[in-house]
Parts: sequence; C-alpha cells; structure tokens
Amino acid sequence: MAQATKMKQEIAEIPVAVERLLSAGEADIKAISSEVRGSDIRCLLSVARGSSDHACTYLKYAAELLLGLPMASVGPSLFSVYGANLRAKGMLCFSVSQSGKSPDITRMTQSLTDSGATTLAITNNPGSPLANASTATVPIHAGPELSVAATKTFVTSLVAGLWLLAELKSDAGLITAIRNLPRDLEKAVTCDWSEAAPSKDVGSLFTLGRGPSWAVSNEAALKFKETCQLHAESYSSAEVLHGPVSIVSKDFPVIAFAAADAAEQAVVDVADKLSQMGARVFVTSSNAQKADVLPVIRTDHWLTDPIASIVSFYGLVEHVAGLQGINPDAPRHLNKVTETV
Repeated sequence: MAQATKMKQEIAEIPVAVERLLSAGEADIKAISSEVRGSDIRCLLSVARGSSDHACTYLKYAAELLLGLPMASVGPSLFSVYGANLRAKGMLCFSVSQSGKSPDITRMTQSLTDSGATTLAITNNPGSPLANASTATVPIHAGPELSVAATKTFVTSLVAGLWLLAELKSDAGLITAIRNLPRDLEKAVTCDWSEAAPSKDVGSLFTLGRGPSWAVSNEAALKFKETCQLHAESYSSAEVLHGPVSIVSKDFPVIAFAAADAAEQAVVDVADKLSQMGARVFVTSSNAQKADVLPVIRTDHWLTDPIASIVSFYGLVEHVAGLQGINPDAPRHLNKVTETV
C-alpha cells in the first residue's frame, strides 16, 4: 500500500489543529477583541496573497455581515513596488500569511501600522517579520505544515479571523458554533467526494459559490491548479451566467459550494441550470433537483458551514492529484514559502 501523502495526513489533522487553536488561542483573541472593541473602527482592510487572500475574502463577507463595516483588499505592491502610503488611521487590517515571511506583505503591513491602522498578523509564525510589523499577532496554532498545499493553515486562518469577528460582535451563537467546529470537522474529513473527481483528460472546470462560500470556491480552484495541474476557475454563481457559461459543454465539470444561508437556493438554482445544459454538476446542498448532491456536514451556524465544506473538498483534491499521477506535496514550480516583493 502506498504511503499517505503529507497533504492527506495534514487534512486529517485539521480538527485537532482547530481544537488546539481554540485552546491555546483564547487569551490572544479575547485580549485583541477587547482592545479593538473600544476603538472607533471605520472600516477593515486585508493584506494577503494566494490561499491567505482567499481566507481574507471569507473574512470580508463575515465582517460585513456581522459588523456592518466595509472591508477592502489592499494590494501589497502599493507600498513594496509603488511606494504609496495609505491614510489608514482608524482602520483595522487583517494581514494573513502562514509563514509571515513575504516581504511585500510585511512592508505593506508596516506602512499601514505606521499610518495609524490597527494591524493584526494572522500567522502560523508569531516570531515572523509580519508579526513584528503588526500591532498585534493572532497565532493560528496549526502546527508544522510540510505539504506545499496549505490545508491546516488555511482552515485555522479562517477560524481565527472569524472567532475574532464573533467576539467583536459578541455573537454568542456563532462563538458556540466555532467551539463546536472540531466535532464537525472530524465528520467533514470523512465525507467522500470522490464521485466528483473530474476525468483525467478534462481541459477545464468551474467551482462556484456565493458570499462566504465563494471564498472557499476560490480556494478550491487554486487547489486544483497547484496540486492537480488542472485549469479551474472560480465564479460567483451570480456571475457565471454572464459570459463564462459559454464554454460549458456536455459533461463539463462543476463543483458548487452552498452553505445553509440566504444564498443557498440561488447557488442551487444555477447548479441545476448548468446541469440541464449538460454539465456534470455537484453541489453541497440537498435542495438540488438536477445537480448531484455531495455529502456535506452542516455546522451550528451558516458562517461556519463553508469551513466544513472546504475540509471535505481537500480530501477530493488530494484524491484527484493521485489519479493524475501527481504528488500534491511537491507541485512543480512551487515552494512552501513564496516570498514576493
């Protein structure tokens, strides 16, 4: 029997990593939320790249839905390449990086700190340059992650950021759902999505979502590219019919992410419509009439549902990499830590 990949091992460790974050990270989350709650935050920003930027997209939706404050993504090159400083006094910035070592993320964060923003480094390396450039650090406690593909660090970044937002909102129901995530993710790891594996000769595929689920759709598309060398594009279910649908043909692969939230039926309707067009569509909702339903774990809150869905997806993408004859731990042209300027 072939030895399990590091990626597969680390996917299995996600529930334990989240439990560790909830235990070891409580003091930091409580202290930071208490300090931020007493300040007059006008809006939120994020600085990140890759999977970390997808985590920030998720946190953008969560922040806007929970706090009623807009959140914008800041291009790290604004400072590192163009030398521009933003007037960010009174803003709260999430800088997300598993390694905390990328120079452009660090320099942009330092610039925002210097301008008066409250900058939070969400990182797996609390001694990193990013942490040193930030007002405060939120360690994600993921433990060592050896596979190039981020799994544990992505999920714990989502949980850490969402937990902080829930504390800022004093949302007891969401906080309870977050504390119950290790239980839910244990089940999510075991969900078998292998029937959704695209055929080996597929040229392209879509992942879909809306709201917070669109953020994990983005992450799913990236994982297909980096671990399976498959071209995948992520779209909001509200956008895919505005042009991209033109390339859909018979058996075109689609995976649609839907949480038990206000956007669920909208995502399902598009999934069913694409299925009627002949696409091979899978969706994480039992509401589907035409599309195939994937096994999914519903959590105690609609904002935590996408976290369980991406954990189940990770098992699929690791499986697909194996079918493609690719080692997902060492994708070509990629390193574990990418340092851009």
